[in-house]
Amino acid sequence: QVQLVESGGGLVQSGGSLRLSCAASGLIFRITTMGWYRQAPGKQRELVATITSGGRLNYADSVKGRFTISRDNAKNTVYLQMNSLKPEDTAVYYCHSVDTFQNGVWGQGTQITVSS
Repeated sequence: QVQLVESGGGLVQSGGSLRLSCAASGLIFRITTMGWYRQAPGKQRELVATITSGGRLNYADSVKGRFTISRDNAKNTVYLQMNSLKPEDTAVYYCHSVDTFQNGVWGQGTQITVSS
């Protein structure tokens, strides 16, 4: 089994920046894709960005040009650098991993609040 632990959430003013980290442990050798999702109050969870083990990136249109996902395989950690934050980015952000057997694991979530 894989375990994911997120860190880096908090309160920031509009236009500010934050970086999220997600450290993976356990059966990490099975992990293929890692990513970030978010869920705002009253809304469904949505994809923010993903990165494959080969480095292929995918971003939601709403964050392209502002957010950057990266992965440090030596540290088993995935990052989400968030710049030019907007109030509509306010949500709980979840780390997610998928392994070679298509098993998905979620982190516990971290709150991001962007004030206007």
